[in-house]
Amino acid sequence: MPDQSVGSSLQGVIFGRRFTDEVLDISKFQMRGRFAMRLADYKDEDGAVARLGGVRDAFNSPFRPFVLATTSVGQEGLDFHPYCYRVYHWNLPGNPVDLEQREGRVHRFKGHAVRLNLAERQAGVVRGRGQAPDDPWKLMFERARSEAAVDTDIVPYWIYEGSVRVERRVPMLPFSREVTRLAWLKRSLTVYRLAFGQPRQDDLVEYLQTLAGAGMDTSLFGDLQIQLEPRALNDSKL
Repeated sequence: MPDQSVGSSLQGVIFGRRFTDEVLDISKFQMRGRFAMRLADYKDEDGAVARLGGVRDAFNSPFRPFVLATTSVGQEGLDFHPYCYRVYHWNLPGNPVDLEQREGRVHRFKGHAVRLNLAERQAGVVRGRGQAPDDPWKLMFERARSEAAVDTDIVPYWIYEGSVRVERRVPMLPFSREVTRLAWLKRSLTVYRLAFGQPRQDDLVEYLQTLAGAGMDTSLFGDLQIQLEPRALNDSKL
């Protein structure tokens, strides 16, 4: 059996047996034995080379590795949403932009959390059919789209409520600086989107945070946000 430890470099060999005309045909293929990997080009203790692209593709599959550790290399421009909805911040970023970028790697179009909720709520669309559909996900997404309360593609392709959500995990010690910093980052995220696309964003965010700290109702910020969501085709304002 392959080693199950985090640091294992062994590759499990899986044998497949097929009987044809009383002849036993045995074939083999390799499967990753690492439970966790880092997102980088590196050579392990056995001399095997793992490329960054190969590590990313392996993590974006239903198989090992199940944990991917990365520095700021994986913070922007990469997608890890096919089979991941948890982000562990081993250290907190210095601004809300970087926090948004990190969590945006798993909060994406048809992400894992969205599909899990879709399967939980719309499985009946494909169950009980005489013949299995060619694309069950398409049927479930179409049903969820038709049931959406708002006419937008944000629901269900980006957001679909259910028991699973994109999770932010921040391991930190009580009474440490991270406790205060995390509270500040959460508060900053509320006003960060107001400054999206504006010049001198840092100054505007600082000013809005001052208003929020002075007791201004932050729920009013929603009317000031720049909406990037496309309007419905039947909108009379178009």
